[in-house]
Amino acid sequence: MSQRVILVTGGNGGLGDAIARCFVQESPDNSVWLGLRKNRSQADRLAAEFPNRCQCVDLDVTQPSAWRAALQAVLRDEKRLDVLVNNAGSHEDHLLASMPQKAWQQVLATNLDAVFHGCQTVLPTMISQRHGRIVNIASLSALLAPAGQTNYAAAKAGVVALTQSLAKEVARIGITVNAICPGYVETEALATLSDEERKAAAGRIPMRRFGRPEEIAAAVRFLACAEASYITGSILKVDGGIF
Repeated sequence: MSQRVILVTGGNGGLGDAIARCFVQESPDNSVWLGLRKNRSQADRLAAEFPNRCQCVDLDVTQPSAWRAALQAVLRDEKRLDVLVNNAGSHEDHLLASMPQKAWQQVLATNLDAVFHGCQTVLPTMISQRHGRIVNIASLSALLAPAGQTNYAAAKAGVVALTQSLAKEVARIGITVNAICPGYVETEALATLSDEERKAAAGRIPMRRFGRPEEIAAAVRFLACAEASYITGSILKVDGGIF
């Protein structure tokens, strides 16, 4: 299939931007939709850079009704949806003993509940097409949970388990479901680290550097391509070799 329709959530962040660009550059026939709800300056710039090939759609990933409205907008224009990339997420780190209940609930809502809502919303369309690709962005924290991230690590571990279970449910229908666990990536999430913290973090990576958003995006594009049709339920670490 030369033309594909892709929906990427968290479209205004550095990783969302890189994923969208990767799909836009993959084929001049691809149509990329960026789902977001707050600041959309970066997403608007990308849409302006690729008019008629990249556009924004309002999407609060924690609300099922917002997912339904966003999908309706995509289908109204495109008549199909081939790829969903669940990239939206957030974190609010605390030690568990002092973690506010709101921090627990909000992080699970944006990182785990959102993936459930998104997959459940797009599945009827993909099932009717008998084709689809779902790529969920989890985190290395799901596999190597650090102290101070019980909420985030639990949510991302839930994404991993959801991915593997759903992959089994839809494997016979031509739909693949995979997850990527990025390590340290040069995005806004690392902007708050001090120089000493950055040096210490890089020292824990065998490659001795942080990943680039484009490197994560390339993995997403591969898992969504036709050549990866026999890969489903996989959890791909993209982390510079951390074990």
